[in-house]
Amino acid sequence: MTGIRLTAPAPGWAIDADVVVVGSGVAGLTTALRCAAAGLDTVVVTKARLDDGSTRWAQGGIAAALGEGDTPEQHLDDTLVAGAGLCDEEAVRTLVTEGPDAVRRLITTGATFDTTDSGDIALTREGGHHRRRIAHAGGDATGAEISRALVEAVRSAALHTIENALVLDLLTDAEGRTAGVSLHVMGEGQHDGVGAVRAPSVVLATGGMGQVFSATTNPSVSTGDGVALALRAGAEVSDLEFVQFHPTVLFLGADSEGQQPLVSEAVRGEGAHLVDAAGTRFMLGQHELAELAPRDIVAKAITRQMHEHSTEHMYLDARHFGAAMWEQRFPTILAACRAHGIDPVTEPIPVAPAAHYASGGIRTDLRGRTTVSGLYACGEVACTGVHGANRLASNSLLEGLVFAERIAADIAETRPPRTEPAKSTGGEPVALLAPETRTAIQRIMTRGAGVLRSAASLAAAAEELEALHRSAAADVDAADPKDAVPGVDAWEVTNLLLVSRVLVAAAREREETRGCHWREDRPDRDDAHWRRHLVVRIAADRTPVVHRTETAAFPPVRAAD
Repeated sequence: MTGIRLTAPAPGWAIDADVVVVGSGVAGLTTALRCAAAGLDTVVVTKARLDDGSTRWAQGGIAAALGEGDTPEQHLDDTLVAGAGLCDEEAVRTLVTEGPDAVRRLITTGATFDTTDSGDIALTREGGHHRRRIAHAGGDATGAEISRALVEAVRSAALHTIENALVLDLLTDAEGRTAGVSLHVMGEGQHDGVGAVRAPSVVLATGGMGQVFSATTNPSVSTGDGVALALRAGAEVSDLEFVQFHPTVLFLGADSEGQQPLVSEAVRGEGAHLVDAAGTRFMLGQHELAELAPRDIVAKAITRQMHEHSTEHMYLDARHFGAAMWEQRFPTILAACRAHGIDPVTEPIPVAPAAHYASGGIRTDLRGRTTVSGLYACGEVACTGVHGANRLASNSLLEGLVFAERIAADIAETRPPRTEPAKSTGGEPVALLAPETRTAIQRIMTRGAGVLRSAASLAAAAEELEALHRSAAADVDAADPKDAVPGVDAWEVTNLLLVSRVLVAAAREREETRGCHWREDRPDRDDAHWRRHLVVRIAADRTPVVHRTETAAFPPVRAAD
């Protein structure tokens, strides 16, 4: 244990449970439902409303070998290729073999997918897939449908849920084992202010950290809270340098910040073309799959074209779809484009890459266990080894489903006893940053650790981030401190700074280009030296400690019991 924790009031209330699940996307709610079905007293904590996580924004769909002629082995092959040599093959095999039945159980839970005239599940293609294996709902509203079904199931099961609650830190017992979480509930209700859920099993399903960048497809709640909590608790994270930038995000202007509208890869899967201002397709000849190449390849190609043409975006041309197809297959994207003055039925869509998905995260084994006993991670916050250096399109929802079921099975099997949280974790609380520092962090990260990286840009980013870290720490020690008042905005930006520092530390260490980590000064992939994982933890002095594995295999996850 590091003894590091956020500055926050002591919990003023507490409830007891067998399991606390933090997050209400596909990973969190599936875990909670399976745990409750096993007879475990389960509490769900979520930062906003139950349906406000990243899952609801997923447009494309969920990948699984459900179609005629498709097999888990083919799905595995496509995933390994996209992962650029860093996927854990056993984890991928688990995903693709257990995936089809997990999707069928999701349907049983109440999710309704689009079907063909014959009643079969309608399947489409996305980047990196050689088969049609993406199941979708409502045309391009798959995440919203999955979220709806799971939220309804949770409410029908009468699970204890705490909404509008930001998780703060892990609680541990005298032996250092998980004993629950502290959290802050925003607004009045059954619980208010800082409190605790005491439970021997904690599942982090908090989603991504896209808000470390200025432009992202992630919702505003995606501030890396789960990764930051895990780091402070002493857990290891891995592959955090691999941040996937989605190639086709609606371009709203160079100064646009925050969550940006996604233009799903499924649009390209149905035949849309990437073109420059002259209407010339530029993906032809760059990859055998052209516009359906893996996302890192498409994002790099778009970025290159932007540099060559000295422009801030390229175009996605799907005018040949016609109005009927746009309205039936992609109603959400059509509405988003029109809301911003673009009509894709009659004009190409301006697009540019934006931060989308963290392929790395809290390191887990195949049962979702982290390096801290009793702490689990699932979904985007976790690094199971499935995604490697670049997530294959639409594998994220499937990963959440499959590994959520595995976590619930492990907790149900072990049923650890409840223990009392230790009175103090020792050490000084983390100095909080002023909320207005958030924009500075995002601009530092976008400038220094965005799509294009170099030793110089990363060094500059590291220096600026460390300056913010030192400034906050120095202010606490000052005779007249002006440190930020504990509160949601200050806690979020402090989490953003921690995950940004760790991400940059890993990106500086990886001196090659691989997957979605693109080093301008190291343009080649170097398997001899860098087909390795980078594992990071936070030392007691709060500095990131980066360790390179000896092989491409993940080291075993060993938690202290």
